[in-house]
Amino acid sequence: MKKLIALILLSVLLLFVSGCTTDPKPPKKPVIDQTLPMLSDIKFISDITEVGFEWKPSRDERVAGYYIYRSNPDKQNGKLERVATIKDKYSSHYVDVNLKPATQYYYRFSSFSFDKRESVAGDTISVKTMPLIESVVFLKAIRGLPNRVKLVWRPHTSPRVESYIVERNEFTSTKWEKIGVVKGRLNAEYIDAGLKENRVYRYRVKVKTYDGLISKPSKIVEAGTKPLPLKVKNLKATVDVPKKIILTWDPSSEKDFSYYKVYRSINTMLFYSYLAKTKDTRYEDLVNENGKSYFYYVTAVDKDGLESLRQSQAVKGSSLDIPEAVVITSSNNDGRSISIAWTNRDDRAVKYNVIKEFNGKKKIFTGIRSTNFIDNDVVRGVEYKYNVIAIDKFGLASNPSENIVIEIPKD
Repeated sequence: MKKLIALILLSVLLLFVSGCTTDPKPPKKPVIDQTLPMLSDIKFISDITEVGFEWKPSRDERVAGYYIYRSNPDKQNGKLERVATIKDKYSSHYVDVNLKPATQYYYRFSSFSFDKRESVAGDTISVKTMPLIESVVFLKAIRGLPNRVKLVWRPHTSPRVESYIVERNEFTSTKWEKIGVVKGRLNAEYIDAGLKENRVYRYRVKVKTYDGLISKPSKIVEAGTKPLPLKVKNLKATVDVPKKIILTWDPSSEKDFSYYKVYRSINTMLFYSYLAKTKDTRYEDLVNENGKSYFYYVTAVDKDGLESLRQSQAVKGSSLDIPEAVVITSSNNDGRSISIAWTNRDDRAVKYNVIKEFNGKKKIFTGIRSTNFIDNDVVRGVEYKYNVIAIDKFGLASNPSENIVIEIPKD
């Protein structure tokens, strides 16, 4: 039973193999039949990676097909090797593909019989493939654009061109990076955006044909992106103006200057928020508080929206604080009046208010220009409490001084 199964499997395998056709490997020493007809008058057309052949097929009844031999440019022996077997003698065309551009090849054709005898090979045919298509002949890079470089080129003259491949290289690198593909032969520009400011880049372009062939690179062009505007100089902030902080700075010397941006923070370590946009070299920050401090940066922006770097250090400004409280230095009475005197801790006071309190009442004396005060409206046996407030030229009032309490004894 096992023998029967083995015989059946062997029969099926032989039937399967006999039904397949494969290109026989050329024998080491082919059997030459000099009576078999040779192919002659072989015509060819070469392309970049292909060569097409045409011949007049043989009508000889002994001919089964044709062998095609070709040289291999990668080998130094110059020997021709079989590269194709044409199994139908009525065939009259063959295209050899996947060849190297601009390369010399040599071909020979022979016919073979049904019993695999081979005719004498015909004359050697010399064929050179066409060179790769040239890249664009004119390429220009537009420099000085904000965070981008624009490339323009002359459309390729060959209708075979399907697209353009754009490559970029930085001077710090030896590698070329593919950054874009522009489809369509007549399209002739590419904008490389999102670049760093004031940086030089190099570019080249390759063309790609509809059959997938890619040219050598074009000439290399380079262009630099636009630099940032210059820093704003001599930024200052006031500390002596009430309820506001005034910023001033030198005007920009940039020809394409557009405006300034003002940033503010309550602390040098915290985030600086965008405060204002102005074309003037002066900005008033209305803080409406006394002694309020902020830190500031000011930048310049050009017409392309590029913004300068900030100052190396933020500038501190503050609104004017209230004057220092005065210090009462003496108090006296002569039985009929009470006198007090005081001194200033700063030189800002231009006048004073004296506050008098007694028996649950309060009275304020204003517009006092000297640093002493005499109160003639007093009664013996009544306790009087006084304090003094300093007023500066802006009308800012200091905190009250410490209280002084005086009582004129009764007789």
